[in-house]
Amino acid sequence: MTRLAAVGGLLLGGAMVAQAAMASETPPASGRTLASAVGAGDTGAALAARLGTARTAGSWIGADGRPVVAVTDEPAARAVRRAGAEAKVVAHSMDELKSATAALRSAPRVAGTAWAVDYRTNRVVVRADRTVSAGDWSRLTAVAGRIGGFVHMERTKGTFTTRLNGAQPILSTGGRCSAGFNVTNGRSDFILTAGHCGPAGSTWFADNQGDRQLGSTVNSDFPGSDFSLVQYAGGRAGEGADVVAVGGGKGVRITGAADPAVGQRVFRSGSTSGLHDGRVTALNATVNYPEGTVTGLIETDVCAEPGDSGGPLFSEGIALGVTSGGNGDCTTGGTTFFQPVTKAMAALGVRLIVSAQNTGGAQGGAPSAAPSAPAGQGAMAPNAASPGSSAPVTGGSEGATLLARLTDTRNVGPGLLVIAGSLIALVATRYIRAEQDRKAYQRYYSATWG
Repeated sequence: MTRLAAVGGLLLGGAMVAQAAMASETPPASGRTLASAVGAGDTGAALAARLGTARTAGSWIGADGRPVVAVTDEPAARAVRRAGAEAKVVAHSMDELKSATAALRSAPRVAGTAWAVDYRTNRVVVRADRTVSAGDWSRLTAVAGRIGGFVHMERTKGTFTTRLNGAQPILSTGGRCSAGFNVTNGRSDFILTAGHCGPAGSTWFADNQGDRQLGSTVNSDFPGSDFSLVQYAGGRAGEGADVVAVGGGKGVRITGAADPAVGQRVFRSGSTSGLHDGRVTALNATVNYPEGTVTGLIETDVCAEPGDSGGPLFSEGIALGVTSGGNGDCTTGGTTFFQPVTKAMAALGVRLIVSAQNTGGAQGGAPSAAPSAPAGQGAMAPNAASPGSSAPVTGGSEGATLLARLTDTRNVGPGLLVIAGSLIALVATRYIRAEQDRKAYQRYYSATWG
């Protein structure tokens, strides 16, 4: 039995090492960038803007990577097809859909609800979590009924909450959040993170003991929006400022910022749950958190957990958003909302810190919040998207001990320990068995020859 247990331990340890190796590996870059969206034809968003909100109802990326534009009449559909995109004729224009969301906002606020326009189904989807009472649900349903049949009501599991409590963790007396992206105004460097993580004046640390002060919040907007700026205590972000951590000592290099498209594959990193991916399901979403209402959010089916707040959302190395909140977890899944980085940077007057090779060496110019890459994925199928190019993570781990690294499930240490223990058990079992056989033979020899 001991030998069988040792063999089992070897197999288990090998599996753990293999799993850790795969988990710590950043998915390879696809070799294409979001710049491939700029080609011979217009993007879906540009087409919708050109035709106007009275004749269109949003755009998204289809399964084949082509832009799809919802239109309300056949002449608009022909214009979309001539531009090389796919057209879908729908009943309700963007003007009607936005009027519906405005009516929902004007109704009495109900914490635990959220809504967004679903471009693909041409509906406004209203969700209510388990904290919403039957009375509030009934009143909200009545409001939706007066707006029209294109407002769809549904209950959802869990509760809509902010994810306070990553790529890299940052800690304060209010809880733990995640660092989003490093930004600069040309004079000082900052961390762009979620606004609900803490008001202006909050002090942040890089360790649980409060020995390594990271910086202080100098600007915060929540509720309404959900972003804040943490100014580095030393004034500078330091080496690797253009890299976001994704776990296991790995990182992804950030090369620009943009607004996402519905249907786009995106990636989120957080100190609690690590790297996860999913799709953008809606834009300009509204969430009624217990603390207040936040509008203009990116809605996704990517999971998140407490402590992931403020963490980065990105795709192909392009910064898209910072984690705001949602429901569910990374075991059962759920909906997660993100503050768009382009809007946050425009409001704060900052720009992303990117490597010199992506800016031509000019990092000290005037801050610009304009997207540095287009949002669509062009002819790239959504499944082909990757987080971006791999890069090592620097800083933030000086205090890590050998024990912490060995017990981190994202590392190979635990698996190697199991393998080593199993080998020792095998050798010990073989030695004990040999000793037992030798003594048994001695007893037999003595009994035979007297």
